[in-house]
Amino acid sequence: MNKVCRVPSFPTLLQDFFVERLMEQRGVSPETISSYRDSFRLFLQFASERLGRCPSDLALTDMDAPLVLAFLRHLEIERHNSTRTRNVRLAALRSFMKYAAHRDITSLAVIQRTLSVPMKRCDRPMVSFLSRDEIQQILSAPDPDTWSGQRDRVLLATMYNTGARVSEILALRIGDLVLGASPCVHILGKGRKERTVPLWRSTARLIKGWLPRIQDAPSQRVFPNRSGYAMTRSNVADRLRLAVSKATERCPQLAKLRVSPHVVRHSTATHLLQSGVDLSVIALWLGHESPSTTHGYLEADLAMKERALNSIQPTTNPKNRRYQPPDDILRFLESL
Repeated sequence: MNKVCRVPSFPTLLQDFFVERLMEQRGVSPETISSYRDSFRLFLQFASERLGRCPSDLALTDMDAPLVLAFLRHLEIERHNSTRTRNVRLAALRSFMKYAAHRDITSLAVIQRTLSVPMKRCDRPMVSFLSRDEIQQILSAPDPDTWSGQRDRVLLATMYNTGARVSEILALRIGDLVLGASPCVHILGKGRKERTVPLWRSTARLIKGWLPRIQDAPSQRVFPNRSGYAMTRSNVADRLRLAVSKATERCPQLAKLRVSPHVVRHSTATHLLQSGVDLSVIALWLGHESPSTTHGYLEADLAMKERALNSIQPTTNPKNRRYQPPDDILRFLESL
């Protein structure tokens, strides 16, 4: 007698997806878990309100294409999320549906229709970065005579030197530092990929001067808060904001710029590029998975040169009028 396979419930599938698939089988990073968790929190809340059932009573077949499309519209229109954020949320839902397809074959038709919901194309903004002088003014802004000011100086200098992401900087421990004849730092980046980034002598000196101010243990985080615990992303953003505010006194143009930790990372890459460092080396320096990501810095640098070129081009002859289509349908096509 054939056994009847029991179809797992939606709550069981979702729990297995996080525990078995993401954590045990794929071993994804805590950041990925957090991103997927937030995506499903938002989706389940939306689905619950729309269908009038609590999340635990939902079925996999409820997660159909119309509901997912409505959720994506909700993100963009009501929550004012960007297209990139919308695509991140959709990627989490699609990853779950691909997993569910192997566990519940009775719902394959619904799953296939949901997986057909496409990612939305979006413009890639031009990379923004600071000049070398602007960076130096920010790096020297924190007060070196206070504990937090000294930490901030070392923190910002290390961020600029390594071009590391905030999560990578906050994860640094004393055991990751090499401060000998060839100073460097070992960084655990995205996808659990390790890379080694050289430290400039000036950065190494700052770090050496900072280490006596914190506990001497290989597992000690290099940049703790006053309580000795790890700083948060918001802590880093706040400390950078304070440094920018102080640096604005000597560098007024900073008041017009939006300076984030990622802008510091962009500045590192752009300055390396302007110094003649090869794109492949910059990709390794920043921990980019694909060289195409690094190519954005080249585009940004070429854009500056193009703007300079356009500024010295001769003006066009005013007699050369723009072509005017003679027909309504041609005018419509020209307007597209």
